[in-house]
Amino acid sequence: MANPFLNDKSMKEAADAGWGAPDQAARSTNIWPAPGAGQNQGTYVPPITDGPVSTWHGGVMTVSGTITATMLMLAILVATATVGWFVGPQPDSEGTQGFPMLAIFGILVGVGCAIGVHFRPMLAKVLGPIYALAYGFLIGVISHSYEAYQHGIVLQAVGATLGVFAVVLVLYRTRILKVTDRFKRIVITATLGLMLFYLVSFVMFLFTGGGGGSNFLNSTSLFSIGFSIFAAGLASMMLAIDFDFIEKSAKAGLPKGMEWYAAFGLVTTLVWLYLEMLRLISKLRR
Repeated sequence: MANPFLNDKSMKEAADAGWGAPDQAARSTNIWPAPGAGQNQGTYVPPITDGPVSTWHGGVMTVSGTITATMLMLAILVATATVGWFVGPQPDSEGTQGFPMLAIFGILVGVGCAIGVHFRPMLAKVLGPIYALAYGFLIGVISHSYEAYQHGIVLQAVGATLGVFAVVLVLYRTRILKVTDRFKRIVITATLGLMLFYLVSFVMFLFTGGGGGSNFLNSTSLFSIGFSIFAAGLASMMLAIDFDFIEKSAKAGLPKGMEWYAAFGLVTTLVWLYLEMLRLISKLRR
């Protein structure tokens, strides 16, 4: 799936949604009257208190903290992917063996977690691991199916995903790849259109068992291969946007809970990129 979380609007909403922001109301209600203000000199008695009120902000977001949260989510995802690998069905000679309902349930749970994090970002620390559990199983089932049909393809897809991640990170850090507002608008708009197409194809798959968009996505025509290259490139560009928002949010000193929110968005992009690489390599090998 695409990454709807790391954009300026959602980051601001998440930061304002109760992540330990300074309690302005508390400060405004603890202003003591100055001695003698409106009272006779010598008769002023200050209110009884336990001392100045201190606020706890729980720290600020850092890049290293976001990396830690991301690695924890990926560890959970890999663990459940291993389970899905061994539980998944063995494809027949055409690679069309049945898809387990538990994997479809994983899709629904993952999408539900994504929606929940979008509207309740403070729940990212809880919903993030749940997403990794659900999508990890799904990825394990899909990877097992591809591997049984085309031996060695999973290792190639993992290597390609890590390679693209490293290249985009280097290009971003060296500022060769600049994430401008125009760049973000183009990538996000194209991503939304692609996700809409995938959603329609998935619904058609559930109700018809294939056909339409599903056949196009799995075909080996030059147009279908070109489409997969475009989708993989789009996922790669989304990585650059993720890096940009994580860096800017850390520099802005957003609350520490935002680390899980940012990690959630980055993991969704990595999952999307891996699946696109898996499909593209499969087409090229056929």
